[in-house]
Amino acid sequence: MSTYLPTLISWLQQYGYPALGLSVFVAAIGVPLPITLVLLAAGAFAALGDFNIVLLAVITIMASVGGDSVGYLVGKQVGARLITWLEVERNFYLISPLTITRSRTYFHKHGAWAIFLSRFLISALGGAINLLAGAEIYPYSRFLLYDASGEAVGALLPLSFGYAFGASWEAVGDVIGNISLFLLALLIVVYLIQRLLRMVQRVKVTKAVHAHPLEGKRKILEEFARESPDHLPP
Repeated sequence: MSTYLPTLISWLQQYGYPALGLSVFVAAIGVPLPITLVLLAAGAFAALGDFNIVLLAVITIMASVGGDSVGYLVGKQVGARLITWLEVERNFYLISPLTITRSRTYFHKHGAWAIFLSRFLISALGGAINLLAGAEIYPYSRFLLYDASGEAVGALLPLSFGYAFGASWEAVGDVIGNISLFLLALLIVVYLIQRLLRMVQRVKVTKAVHAHPLEGKRKILEEFARESPDHLPP
C-alpha cells in the first residue's frame, strides 16, 4: 500500500467530494498517487451511504479528463518544439531524425489505443502519454474522445468493485495492482522481443547486401516500407 493512501483516505472522509476531485486531478497530471485504491475506498464508503456512487463517478471522470488535458497542453507547448528541433538534419545528433519521424508515424497510427488503455490498464504511463499526445500534435478532439472513454472505464471499475466488495476493498486493490504490474511487464517483454526480431532481420539484410547488392537493396526498401509506409524515399 502507498504511504500516501492513509492521508488520502482521511481527506476523503473529512472533505468528501472536493478532496476526491482534487486528488484525481493532480494524479491525472502525472503525480504518482494511488488513485485506484482511493476510488475503491470511495466506492466502499458509498455502499455504506456516505457518498452517492453516481456523483463519485461524474466527479472522477471530470477531474481525470481535466488533469489529462493539462498534461496534453503542456506537451503541446513544450514537447512539440523539442521534437521539431530533433527532426532537423544536423552533423551531430543524439537521436536520428529518421527515428523521430518513424516514432511520430507510429504514434499517429496506434495513439488511440495508447491513450485509451493507459487510462485504466497501465495508468502509470498515463502522464507520459498525455505529454506525448500534445507533443505529437495529436488532434485534441480525438484525444478527448479516447481519454474520456478510458477514464470512464478507469473510474467505473474501481468504484464498482469498492461498492460491491465493501470492507474487502483493500484486498481487491492488491489484486488490481498485481494485474497492472503483470500487464506492464508483459508489454515490455513484447516490445523487447519485437526489437530483437527487427535486429535479427536487419543483420540478415546486411548480409544479403554484401552477397547480392541488387537483391539486398530491394529487401531494404521492403523493410523500410513495412516500418514507415508514409515515408518512402522518392
